[in-house]
Amino acid sequence: MTETTPFTSDPVAELIALLDIERIEVNLFRGQSPDDGMKRVFGGQVIAQALVAAYRTIDARICHSLHAYFIRPGDPSVPILYEVDRSRDGKSFTTRRVTAVQHGEQIFNLAASFQVPEQGYIHQSPMPKTKHPAELKSEDELRAMAKDHVPKELQKQFARPRPIELKPVDPRQMISPAKTEAKKEMWLRMRGKVDPDNIPLQQCLLAYASDMGILDTSTKPHGVNWFTGGVQMASLDHSMWFHEPFDISNWLLYTMDSPSASGARGFNRGELYTEAGKLVASVAQEGLMRPRDPKFKN
Repeated sequence: MTETTPFTSDPVAELIALLDIERIEVNLFRGQSPDDGMKRVFGGQVIAQALVAAYRTIDARICHSLHAYFIRPGDPSVPILYEVDRSRDGKSFTTRRVTAVQHGEQIFNLAASFQVPEQGYIHQSPMPKTKHPAELKSEDELRAMAKDHVPKELQKQFARPRPIELKPVDPRQMISPAKTEAKKEMWLRMRGKVDPDNIPLQQCLLAYASDMGILDTSTKPHGVNWFTGGVQMASLDHSMWFHEPFDISNWLLYTMDSPSASGARGFNRGELYTEAGKLVASVAQEGLMRPRDPKFKN
């Protein structure tokens, strides 16, 4: 079995295949990573594969929340083992804990809760008014404009085809970004059709996408990002709540803000809405954003 998966001409099929992890024992699964030139595994991939592992021990229940910690950087050159602990099977709720292991060490863990579908009270916060996706440049177009300024070691990953189309509402300069408010909006959708009735797959794909760009929100007031250098960045934890069914083949608005940064950490929140304004998921993430400049002063 190969340890990494080469990219194909169909990035959507590739991502779905990436999430089709292999069962090697009743509660033990093995996942692979793409050959995308990155030195560590994308956090959204580990979240999504761990959620898939949990779902494969569940019957007829839907995930409503997950909470995860990134413990060590993932190594994309070797498989990731996912071990599921069947914590509880109740009448209405089921709880699972998933541990991801590489090189004999835990790199990630996730707790997820699943519920029998029920009816209840409904309310939500309104979707903010914003530009429509048709009015916006895609991230592919923005990356093409910036590709000559990207460090050579990042160019393979920077230019590869992605399964999820992104359209930032207020694009930020990738190189030498200005200091701006700690808020961000972008539209996202899969580049191909995904079965809208397959709720577990829809949720796993959105879990993958939810790690795209959220940590960057807390860097905006400080004029730094992945490309500027002088700052060490990594996701530390990630939580997600699924409120309503959705179809990730259609546009979803991802609104993000960062109410706090301190102690070399940035805290970020996100909400995901359909075009019709339905709030379908919420996200929270804290990430490391450690200054590396010896002359740094806040």
